[in-house]
Amino acid sequence: MEQMNSNNFNNMPNVGKDWLTTLLLCIFLGNIGIHRFYTGHIGIGIAQVLTLGGCGIWTLVDLIFIATDKFTDSEGNALVKK
Repeated sequence: MEQMNSNNFNNMPNVGKDWLTTLLLCIFLGNIGIHRFYTGHIGIGIAQVLTLGGCGIWTLVDLIFIATDKFTDSEGNALVKK
């Protein structure tokens, strides 16, 4: 069997969700967690729907994480800036 080289993963095309789309969804629909559904975090998205984004606090934290490139999709991939 062929052994995978870790450098092969560095050459992969953009695999994460779009950064700008996630940011805009968080800004305009963050209180109902749409950005979480978009990035694959279904469970947290449902929690945000039920709590209205943690009364806005959860949305604000997510917005800061997205803006500072600390937010990832459900598979752990960084958001992609196109």
